[in-house]
Amino acid sequence: MDALTAAPGPTSGAPPRRGRIRTPPRPVPPVSAEYDHLTLDGLRAYRTALQGEEGRVSYWRRILQARLDVVRAGRLGGGTGTLDAAALRPVLTDRRVSSMRNALVEVLPVDDIPPLPNLGELWERQVDPQDPGALGVLEADLSEAEQQLSQYRAVLHRRLAEATGELIARYREQPVLCLTALPLPRSRRAVPR
Repeated sequence: MDALTAAPGPTSGAPPRRGRIRTPPRPVPPVSAEYDHLTLDGLRAYRTALQGEEGRVSYWRRILQARLDVVRAGRLGGGTGTLDAAALRPVLTDRRVSSMRNALVEVLPVDDIPPLPNLGELWERQVDPQDPGALGVLEADLSEAEQQLSQYRAVLHRRLAEATGELIARYREQPVLCLTALPLPRSRRAVPR
């Protein structure tokens, strides 16, 4: 008989009572005047745009981290330290990098959004793999760009949390607004916007 089958069970026949940890209720987010200019649909669209931008920034960050890893490996291991930029050039074009950022800035003020690095220039930069000084400069620039993207991503996360809180606050004030998120034709919606 093993230890599991030999262990005594409860004597009363009732299952053992598990302790419950009661977590305090989450604070209810207040409606923010900062979002007064947005309709409910506008707020949802803004939140969706933030989610999309966060996904793109995370992707750009991973690409920069990959090139940074290659450069570091080249410096430490005597390898080439370069990566063919042509294959990934379309991913880091200025148009793709800045278009969504500008759209987000138009919804709320820009004061909390840090500047973005020139990703296209960083990706295009070619250095002599045998020049430790040039590789060091490229490594420092890539590292700084990765930090800038991380700061930008943190702002996106904060704004996403605020927009989510605003949606929750509006739904809490008027629960019927939740129904407007259902995929019904607009003609069948009988709730206020």
